[in-house]
Amino acid sequence: MRVAVFRKEHFNAAHRLHNPQWTDEQNQIVFGKCNNPHFHGHNYELIVRVAGEPDPVTGYVMDMKLLSDLIREHVTEKFDHKNLNLDTDEFKNLNPTAENISVTIYNILRKQIDPKFDLKITLYETERNFVEYPVN
Repeated sequence: MRVAVFRKEHFNAAHRLHNPQWTDEQNQIVFGKCNNPHFHGHNYELIVRVAGEPDPVTGYVMDMKLLSDLIREHVTEKFDHKNLNLDTDEFKNLNPTAENISVTIYNILRKQIDPKFDLKITLYETERNFVEYPVN
């Protein structure tokens, strides 16, 4: 019996989508408003899915308080109210697209969560735009 549990969290962050190897014109064509040199922000909604067999003693797949604490310590405290391009090591040389943010969050949390559990990240950049990693 496998069960999935979900924890939803929230963080606000600014970013600029920009490829320094391209001209300003090419960046504007590809990234449009998201290439604003003064940055722009999002109210990100993060959903962390952990799937596995419930523990026979506790009945938990994973203690949700522990999951919440891991997300807060390793993700929201790191990214909330930050400029992702300027204030974080993770995006100094990585374009902070929603896709790259979700993979980065996955890699951060994967190190903290027992590998016996499946992990999936869903990240809403806006109400209508969201990404999921991994896809399977």
